[in-house]
Amino acid sequence: MARFNKLQVLATMAETGMVPVFYHSDVEVARNVLKACYEGGVRAFEFTNRGEFAHEVFGELNKFAAKECPDMILGVGSIVDAPTASLYIQLGANFIVGPLFNPEVAKIANRRLIPYTPGCGSVSEVGFAQETGCDLCKVFPGDVLGPNFVKGLKAPMPWSLLMVTGGVKPEEENLKSWFSAGVTCVGMGSNLFPKEVITAKEWNKITKMSRNTLEIINRIMEEQKK
Repeated sequence: MARFNKLQVLATMAETGMVPVFYHSDVEVARNVLKACYEGGVRAFEFTNRGEFAHEVFGELNKFAAKECPDMILGVGSIVDAPTASLYIQLGANFIVGPLFNPEVAKIANRRLIPYTPGCGSVSEVGFAQETGCDLCKVFPGDVLGPNFVKGLKAPMPWSLLMVTGGVKPEEENLKSWFSAGVTCVGMGSNLFPKEVITAKEWNKITKMSRNTLEIINRIMEEQKK
């Protein structure tokens, strides 16, 4: 069962502005990465369903989070069908993210009042997702669609809450382009978790990168309020 309700999840994503996206088959590595991000200020974390027995790793990671990272909201990504969504909800997923929009997943998530953020590549897809109760939609792939897509969509649909994944870098210029276009938050994967850093188990570097990225995002969001 989810430890955080829908409003808490969406508010946290909007307030922090970033959701790290990560997968690893080794539970211990996943725990260390999660803890490193937590110490860096991250409060919403997406573990992706991308490998064999990924759900087992997620289950252990969620138990760890409850004890060692009590304010961390752990969700699952790369979900494309309803049965898989149900499996992760049973394991305690607080939110569900997918690379595509599947109305059946929306039904499962809505029944349990869990946020579902589907991947959308067109204005129509975002509109259809919103009709099924998806408060936050994922612009994906971001590196293909670009900030202009977000800006163009927000013009006629300013109420839209958008998270972009793909093509997001922990750099001020890149982040500013997305937030200036109108995203609510960004999902960041490999650029936040360099392979060599994971291999060397330099968890402190992940903490530092998370903290620095969140500081950049916070500064950008504060400037936009002026």
